[in-house]
Amino acid sequence: MKIKIKEGKKTAILFGGSGLVGGYCLDLLLDSPIYEKVLCFGRSKLNRKHRKLEQFIVDFDNLAKAKNLICGNDLFCTFGTTIKKAGSQEIFRKVDYEYPKEIATIASSNGVSQFILVSSVGADSKSKVFYSQVKGELEDAIKKLPFWGIHILRPSMLLGKREERRPLEKIGIIFFKGMDFLVGDLLGKYQPVKAEDVAKAMVMEAQNLEGGINRLNSDAMVEIGKGERDLLE
Repeated sequence: MKIKIKEGKKTAILFGGSGLVGGYCLDLLLDSPIYEKVLCFGRSKLNRKHRKLEQFIVDFDNLAKAKNLICGNDLFCTFGTTIKKAGSQEIFRKVDYEYPKEIATIASSNGVSQFILVSSVGADSKSKVFYSQVKGELEDAIKKLPFWGIHILRPSMLLGKREERRPLEKIGIIFFKGMDFLVGDLLGKYQPVKAEDVAKAMVMEAQNLEGGINRLNSDAMVEIGKGERDLLE
């Protein structure tokens, strides 16, 4: 997969390259001519080799040790979990709030220009739904940091094959696909979106020449996915 963007010599930083969206994002970053280097951070190394790829194993409970490594131009944050997989709300908050917040804080102090975050539809720090509340709290924390550009993507139901089984999510995908077929664009920001299209939107947003805080919902990501298909090689 390739997105035609201006050639350059930027360095991309990726957290979450082993995930559904992160895997597509990694492919795009490695194929993109604008990035000469892609730094990928995780608990273990991916089974990937590429001349532009540098991988780092990090202890997320001691990110300070990796502080001098989190340097570059654009940081893509795609990792997250579910309360079921985490096992408790406490661990979920650690993975979906504390880790990315610390990563962003380190990155901003190191002069990283942009932070591109995968959040969720309905993210709201004042929400009574724990999941949405945590996502909203993270967005609020990121927006306070002095990045030149902050891009927050709020996908609804993600379409794509995951390694782990999520029965309820599968049911939701079938439901929303049926709704999308019946009412089309009326679902708006709640329409399901391909993980691949979320990744495309992330890379495209990182090339936005306007700084500040930018938000994208599912409907915008779906349109980006449609518009970019003719740019893929």
